[in-house]
Amino acid sequence: MSVVIKQVKDSDSLKKFVKFGIDLYEGNECFVPPLIYDERATLNMSKNPSFEHCDASYFLAYRGEEIVGRIGVIINHKSNEKWKQKNARFGFVDFVDDAEVVDALFGAAESWARSRGMEKIHGPLGFTDMDHEGMLIEGFDRMGTMATIYNYPYYPQHMERMGYVKEQDWVEFLIQIPKEVPERIERISEVVKQRFGLVEKRFERKSEVYPYAREIFHLINKAYKDLFGYVELTEKQIDYYVEMYIPMLRLEFLSVVLRQHDNKMVGVGIGLPSMSEALRKAKGKFLPTGWIHLYKALKGIGKNSKVLDLLLVAIDPEYQGKGVTALLIKRFISSAIELGMEVAESNVELETNSKVQSLWDGFDVEQHKRRRCFIKEL
Repeated sequence: MSVVIKQVKDSDSLKKFVKFGIDLYEGNECFVPPLIYDERATLNMSKNPSFEHCDASYFLAYRGEEIVGRIGVIINHKSNEKWKQKNARFGFVDFVDDAEVVDALFGAAESWARSRGMEKIHGPLGFTDMDHEGMLIEGFDRMGTMATIYNYPYYPQHMERMGYVKEQDWVEFLIQIPKEVPERIERISEVVKQRFGLVEKRFERKSEVYPYAREIFHLINKAYKDLFGYVELTEKQIDYYVEMYIPMLRLEFLSVVLRQHDNKMVGVGIGLPSMSEALRKAKGKFLPTGWIHLYKALKGIGKNSKVLDLLLVAIDPEYQGKGVTALLIKRFISSAIELGMEVAESNVELETNSKVQSLWDGFDVEQHKRRRCFIKEL
């Protein structure tokens, strides 16, 4: 039976598009599903402010009545303008191990991009760096995280077969949390605070974070602006992410460093207790009972309570390389020890970003996953 490609054109087919990306991995012990509600919002033109400067289309592959693949294709005009490119992005991609299915899916995405004047297509990438990105090429036997893509080992094999090549890799590290804060981190933290007049801002309630929330994202924009593919978030996107992420924070793992004399933010680090097992139990659904698993995970209750997810670290470029990260790491380690955690997941770091990888110097670490952005000329 031949493969038929259908474009997603209504809410019902969008729901099927999201659901297929979960159903394909049923029974896989490493896959961590997204929340269906959140993914549908990301893909929805009326909800995601990225559509102010992005175009997108989504395709489903069918054999008869059965869905056997999906792919999204995005043109981020703001990114193309910044990086002086004519690139389309593919993302939200999943498929069965069938060359005819894969070729039909990518053929549809490539044709859509080519008809709009694009010269290359690369991915997996989303609308912004806050979306999942990078196809897993190493670490298929490791549990995924809330912030990353999991895919089967046959995915990159099909990419290479179709002529896609490496554009950029991300690496991930598993870090053993020490029994106490290393003396080196303690010493550097004190020196940095004294030398640059810095203080650590502590929050007792989430309501206290909101006056700083927009500044956190402005700092991320400054710190990440020169990294591969990064596009500065707009004010509307920042509002969107503030509303999405601030309620999820665990304040013990929010580290904010301010300049004492003017309260300017120069560093931020954000972590969470691992949500992986909770999301697996929820199976993509917040209701009726998924929220219970997520709540317990945020409180550090459950199978993965010993695992800390390090979601991001951002340092003002003026202070990069000056030891400010020691303050953030000290906070992470102290809180993790207090809560009885044993390991931390670094999540994605560009393989070329030696600054961020140097954070783990002196720790017991294992580079346990690698993922890739593939690219192809159209």
